[in-house]
Amino acid sequence: MYTDDTHRGYIGGGAVEDHKAQIENIKRRLNRIEGQLKGIQRMIDNDACCVDILVQISAVRAAISKVGVLIMESHVKKCLHQAIQEENSEETLDELMTIMSNFIK
Repeated sequence: MYTDDTHRGYIGGGAVEDHKAQIENIKRRLNRIEGQLKGIQRMIDNDACCVDILVQISAVRAAISKVGVLIMESHVKKCLHQAIQEENSEETLDELMTIMSNFIK
């Protein structure tokens, strides 16, 4: 199965049901992050304590990182599975290294 909104059309390995559950998990996390960001905006509008705002910003950053890790895990599993099937491990490893390097910057 291919989708337009994933890198190179990968669905992230495993069964379609697992993929759908993973997408729902990511969407829930993103909705929560969106709510946190709106909360930060309200805090700024209400002239909240800077320390409290920074705590919330830290929480958003951690949540975004977790979403990135979930997406990367999915992609790594798919790439490794594909590399084993197609025996193109060198190209796949290069791609994975590039993706991981860009993510951790």
